[in-house]
Amino acid sequence: MAKSPKGKHQPKHSPKKNLVATGTVSLIPSAKVISTLLMVFCFLLYGNTLNHDYTQDDAIVIYDNMYTTQGISGIPGILKYDTFKGFFKVEGKDKLVSGGRYRPFTLIMFAIEWQLFKKEKRTETGQVAKDADGKILYEGRPFISHFINILLYGLTTILVYLLVLNLLSPGRSDLRTFTVALIAALLFAAHPLHTEAVANIKGRDEILTLLGALAAAYYSFQAFYKKNNTLEIAVFVCFFIALMSKENAITFLGVVPLMYWFFTDAKIGKIAMKTLPFFGAAVLFLIIRFSILGADLGDESNELMNNPFIKVVGNQYVDFSLGEKMATIIFTLGKYLQLLVFPHPLTHDYYPRHVEIMGFGNIKVILSLIAYLAMTIYAIPGIKKKDPVSFGILFFLMTTSIISNIVFPVGTNMSERFMFMPSVGFTFILGILGWRLAKKLNKAKPIANLSQLTVIFAITALVTVAFGIKTVVRNMAWKNNYTLFTTDIETSKNSAKLRNAVGGEMIAQSSKPENKNRETEMLRTAQVHLQEAIRIHPNYKAAYLLLGNSSNYLKDYEQAFKYYNQVLAIDANDENGFNNLGITYRDAGKFYGEKGDFAKAEKYLTKALEMRGDEYEILRLLGILNGTRGNHPAAIQYFQKAVNKEPKNAQALFNLSTAYQYGGNPENAQIYLQQARAINPNIGK
Repeated sequence: MAKSPKGKHQPKHSPKKNLVATGTVSLIPSAKVISTLLMVFCFLLYGNTLNHDYTQDDAIVIYDNMYTTQGISGIPGILKYDTFKGFFKVEGKDKLVSGGRYRPFTLIMFAIEWQLFKKEKRTETGQVAKDADGKILYEGRPFISHFINILLYGLTTILVYLLVLNLLSPGRSDLRTFTVALIAALLFAAHPLHTEAVANIKGRDEILTLLGALAAAYYSFQAFYKKNNTLEIAVFVCFFIALMSKENAITFLGVVPLMYWFFTDAKIGKIAMKTLPFFGAAVLFLIIRFSILGADLGDESNELMNNPFIKVVGNQYVDFSLGEKMATIIFTLGKYLQLLVFPHPLTHDYYPRHVEIMGFGNIKVILSLIAYLAMTIYAIPGIKKKDPVSFGILFFLMTTSIISNIVFPVGTNMSERFMFMPSVGFTFILGILGWRLAKKLNKAKPIANLSQLTVIFAITALVTVAFGIKTVVRNMAWKNNYTLFTTDIETSKNSAKLRNAVGGEMIAQSSKPENKNRETEMLRTAQVHLQEAIRIHPNYKAAYLLLGNSSNYLKDYEQAFKYYNQVLAIDANDENGFNNLGITYRDAGKFYGEKGDFAKAEKYLTKALEMRGDEYEILRLLGILNGTRGNHPAAIQYFQKAVNKEPKNAQALFNLSTAYQYGGNPENAQIYLQQARAINPNIGK
């Protein structure tokens, strides 16, 4: 058996208390073997995501982000601005959530992946897609990004195992340490709550934050026991990467001192010295963050989708009362505990009003409050006793605090990915309790061999398999947006955001060739979801916009006008609402013109012209309308403007030739006909 480290800084858990037979220790696999098996296990769990598409917020950080899609040349922009700037591209919109977001590290990775693995985008006919300027369009390869996510998740799981080994028994192997570390790592790897972080590429920020923080802690303990101060550089770098991936890594400023207190004999002064690299990285990160975003954390949003703690009263949004806000927060904290223990049902969307407005008369709020009070009451005395379970509880509470909406508003009630970091404390507690249960089941103390741990390993195996099956099945929902949204709406029926998302995705899917026979049905179903979104969130601008779009596609133009005008009533400067209203006036004019209702056609085309100016298609339609009505001078006027807009358009020249012919000017008709046939010899034949 390997000897314990010498010197005054010995692990708190004396080898004498957990001594095992030499034969038993020889059966414990090496850390390298366990690490390899854990990596393989993670790929088995998440291998079915490798062929998945981009989903959910991947648009924000990858394929619709103007910096990420520039590849390496976009990295300066990623570092210079708020994380959302590259998606919204408009000043101000990047700070829709309170305080803004600065998480450049994962976007830099995505930019490099885009640079190295992008491919030419193809049209439905297989042609290379190009933009209006003739530049080739590219798209990413989600397979590569999914693979990297699983790889990083495997490394994170391995670090959970290695860190627990270092905390409990650095430098030696014993059955207790092996059991606790293995239980913690297996349950962490298999836990279904992690699917959002791993199966969704954007979730890499959660993975890298925890990976960097755990790595920093691991190297810190290595430096402590090996007395190798050069490892402190690795501590600083790893923690800085964690912070640059997501801000919640900063909770390790409290977690790491606790690790030293609970698992070493280090004095307060020494603990403070060991946390200096963490504080140094945090100070550097905060200086950079504040220089980019400013020190002002901003006011809470008045938009329900960015602030769940407002409600409708008298047709106006007002803040929750303090009691409502705290009760709702306490409920969500209890929901996290329930999902850690029994992860079902799962959903990616906990936006209003999937989580309802709560009060302290609700039994679920009371039970949650009791649970957290009980954990706190247990943990505090355990600090002096250095009880590992107390450490696990404090780890959980500290890392949960920053996403609880108590310390800082996070823009939503809750999210499963927010439990990614706190779940380490949870699985560590289960590992400790598993060992204690095994000791109780065995009357002979200490436990002498592996065979006496059969019961606890069997329980761990059953839970791991159950969690693993749930994870593999849950992964399937993350295949693409349509699958994710239509799956999770069965759970999050009262989420305005998800109702809107389902409606929008159904509208998008309805236009695909394979859905041609279902187009009308899908559009009607989309409208049902969008109406529900508005019922929940009466001033939901995005839902009104999509209702306008679907009404346009259904040729229900009067309804479309109503919805777009509602968008503009909510926000008079909304460009999408204004543009889509103008387009719908144009489409309605064409529709009624073809139907022979020339009065309506002229009315709507005139409005379209007012809103969209001398757009070629509007001019063309007005020319056709006036020509059909026998107003040839007006037809000539509009067709001439159309030719001025597109002088190389053979159809525009031919239309003008026809108008002159019917207007009694064959000379001009012949001139423009010749110009049209110079471009397209077959036109008009």
